[in-house]
This record gives sequence, C-alpha cells and structure tokens, in this order.
Amino acid sequence: MSDPLRFERFHDIIINAPAAAILDYVSNPRSWPQWIASSHEIDSPDRPLQAGETFRERWATRTGETTLDWKVTARDQPWLWEAQTHTPFTGVIIVRYEIEVAPGGHRYRRRLINPQRPKPPTDEMIVRIDEEAALSLRNIKRNVEAMQ
Repeated sequence: MSDPLRFERFHDIIINAPAAAILDYVSNPRSWPQWIASSHEIDSPDRPLQAGETFRERWATRTGETTLDWKVTARDQPWLWEAQTHTPFTGVIIVRYEIEVAPGGHRYRRRLINPQRPKPPTDEMIVRIDEEAALSLRNIKRNVEAMQ
C-alpha cells in the first residue's frame, strides 16, 4: 500500500450578495440538498452552524449511499466556515468555505481537502469532482442572489 497523500481541490465563483448572506446559506447544512446533487438528507438544525456543532448527512456515491457524521471545526463570520468528516475510502474530508471581497460582489471559494487520502483519485474522479462543483457553485449563486 502506498503512503497517504494530501489531496486538495478548490472551486470558486463571484456572487453578487453580502458576505454574511453567502456564508449563512452555505453553512446551513439543511441547504446542501438544494445545491449539492449528492447530498440527499441532512439531520441538522435549519440554521447556520457554529464551531463545535455536529450534523449528519446521507450522501450518494457511485456505488450506493453512505452516512457522514460532520463536525464544524471553524467559523469566522462572514469570511470562513469549515467542517470535517471521515470515510473509510478517503479518510478525513475537510470542506472549507471562504468568502472574500471581489469586483462584482464576493468571491465564494469551496475547498475540499483530504489530508491523508489512502490513494490518489483517478482522473475520472477529478473530472467528476470538478463537474459537480461547477453545478453546485451555479446553484449557490442563483439561490443566494435570488434571496437578495
């Protein structure tokens, strides 16, 4: 077996909305099924979550479904939110949502990190990650801008 490796991928989009509105939307896990195709059911309060809080997600994979137990590890309103979970097939998964001022609004960046992935993702997996992320970003932009 090869040594674990760090895998990190990020995707971003400009959203014409206040930073707090963007972060509050994406840091409410109950909103995830509205913009993440693989997220099917969330057991969480219907509000933005704070550091230390936990939630559960039913997540679809190519081979079936799995349940992810998440813990919010950081929140710096309105600029940063981070949570992490673990799966047997990828190890620790960290999602980090970052907001920064940008021309035309705010740049929302979704960063996916596997600090010690057991094996590298295939090229096909990376293409799928990128396609799903692009769709998710468009959905977030549409939903948040419509709320303004």
